[in-house]
Amino acid sequence: MKITIGLIGDYDPAVTAHVAIPKALQRSADRLGSSLAIEWLATPAVSTRHSNFHAFDAFWCVPASPYADTDGALAAIRFAREQGKPFLGTCGGFQHALLEYAQTVLGMADAAHAETDPDAVTLLVSRLSCSLVEKSGIVRFPAGSAMAAIHQSSEANETYHCNYGLNPAYEAKLFAEGQLSVAARDEAGEIRALQLPTHPFFFATLYQPERSALKGERHPLIDAFVAAAAH
Repeated sequence: MKITIGLIGDYDPAVTAHVAIPKALQRSADRLGSSLAIEWLATPAVSTRHSNFHAFDAFWCVPASPYADTDGALAAIRFAREQGKPFLGTCGGFQHALLEYAQTVLGMADAAHAETDPDAVTLLVSRLSCSLVEKSGIVRFPAGSAMAAIHQSSEANETYHCNYGLNPAYEAKLFAEGQLSVAARDEAGEIRALQLPTHPFFFATLYQPERSALKGERHPLIDAFVAAAAH
């Protein structure tokens, strides 16, 4: 079986995550005995690719934002969400999955990212009180959650490379309707992963599980993502 995955983002070989992601995907595909094809979907070109998106089995919105074209990244995330395509967003992908959901589903048209629009009224994604660049820490999964089942554990130790996350002032509004759910919190109680439970597979993490591949390891969440793409 061949799995085709679109990587939403602007490839840069100097970005650790961009080097790690293909390796992580290959490890998980090898586990299934599947062949793997990946394609980088540069954000400025996304608007011309919509008609071809159905050719992909899954999408991963990768780290290293701001993207060259924010609207392109959001359009690709929206396609994956609305079409039921397996989706994983990490770091910048987590931040932009939040933006897409808030803007499109909740009607928060002015929801913005502090990195690209620091003077916006509705800063959904704001600068973290403490930088998480090259930091690691424990994240905990809700009891009985899909994330706990995927990891077969109530917690994991994960690595970050980010300065921005969900503005806590908007947490209640984002999760009030019950479509979006918290998939992980750190030890201080801050949201570090999210899920759309009604979607076949839609997860986003502020941390970077792909870095497991640089240590020669597979990651449970990436295994689950690739398995979802194979179905």
